[in-house]
Amino acid sequence: MGFFHEGHLTLMRRSRDRDGVVVVSLFVNPTQFGPGEDYEVYPRDFDRDASMAQTERVDLLFAPSVVEMYPPGDATSVEVTGDLTARLCGAYRPGHFRGVTTVVAKLFNIVQPDRAYFGEKDYQQLLVVRRMAQDLRLPVDIIAVPIVREPDGLAMSSRNTRLNAQERQAATVLHRALEKGREVHRNGTRDADAILAQVRSMIAEERSVKVQYAELSDAESLAPIERVEGRAVLALAAYVGGTRLIDNIILGDA
Repeated sequence: MGFFHEGHLTLMRRSRDRDGVVVVSLFVNPTQFGPGEDYEVYPRDFDRDASMAQTERVDLLFAPSVVEMYPPGDATSVEVTGDLTARLCGAYRPGHFRGVTTVVAKLFNIVQPDRAYFGEKDYQQLLVVRRMAQDLRLPVDIIAVPIVREPDGLAMSSRNTRLNAQERQAATVLHRALEKGREVHRNGTRDADAILAQVRSMIAEERSVKVQYAELSDAESLAPIERVEGRAVLALAAYVGGTRLIDNIILGDA
């Protein structure tokens, strides 16, 4: 959705290293924002983004208008159902993933890519798009790219630009809390509630950070789990001041 940062540029580089033609879509998608969310104030700077894409040797920057993607009379949407969309962000943002899958399906149909690159910061989105492509038999490989972080651990996000200096410092507690969860798991704790209690306790030390959710789920299905026996995703969403941020780590990787 634009306001490119190193995370976006990493996606471009992965494609440049592997693919003959690199296409980047740039579109702040209104249908994935709910009432009262930050669509109107979402960071936008087309000239900046275009310059950065050119520096990365992108072949095509596709930046459609809203009316081009959603012309008058549009009456079709694409939706993935079940745990993949009902839990985590889906529980707090009704219709969000329907907006994501609808616009991504349109973009895939327009561009006809062989591969599409998605960052693991939006882990739930990655799984939802992968499921959509599989279920609709779309001939595109969905490639996951690891989270790119600031030196202090904060996951890179366009929304980080909305944080003031104090909020920016407070936001680092999110990654530190996730790492605490990883540490507790590595030390032998498998009970999900016990791990999550440590994560939530650490975040609670920052008064300006309000947890929306912190959950442990199966890393493939996003079904809730009581014990971490295989690969699990430890995911959270929190408000830092008035800005909503998300982050996650995988537990159980070798």
